[in-house]
Amino acid sequence: MNIPSVIKEQPKLDMTTRNPVKMLPDQELVQAGTGLKIDPRIDPGERLNGSGQFFPDQYLGDIKSNGKFIGIVCRDHEYVDGDRVKIYVNDMVVEPNLLLTGAFKGVNVDLQSGFNKIDFEALNHGSSAPNTAQVDVYDENGQLLYSNKWLLSSGSKATLIVTKD
Repeated sequence: MNIPSVIKEQPKLDMTTRNPVKMLPDQELVQAGTGLKIDPRIDPGERLNGSGQFFPDQYLGDIKSNGKFIGIVCRDHEYVDGDRVKIYVNDMVVEPNLLLTGAFKGVNVDLQSGFNKIDFEALNHGSSAPNTAQVDVYDENGQLLYSNKWLLSSGSKATLIVTKD
């Protein structure tokens, strides 16, 4: 039976070198990712689900309260997909990793005289971008003072200012 050869070039072995066998032919290979342009505003995985949008920091507004404390509660107001946030009060972490579910969860915050800056940092965007939440603020008597929603990319912050006279 006359079978044609599938090897077009006969291998050349130089037994004087350390490793004479080449598994691949000589080629001009380039590093993976050469020519890739990265948008610095986007965290890894941010463009999941084809949205391609970036949701920057968001200012939620400001409110006044003369109480000793306020209650801040959050929930995922859209698709419950594993969104997580970190809550800061005056640049100090009061909740390091709050998982947003369909039910409200939150913290009580003691108010200082003057301005109290409350930041909500999106730690991720769950399985569906962006990080979505509804935030409600209650006074010490349980009265609703404020309600708003956010859409954030991972690493972005939503900021609320509470002023106490």
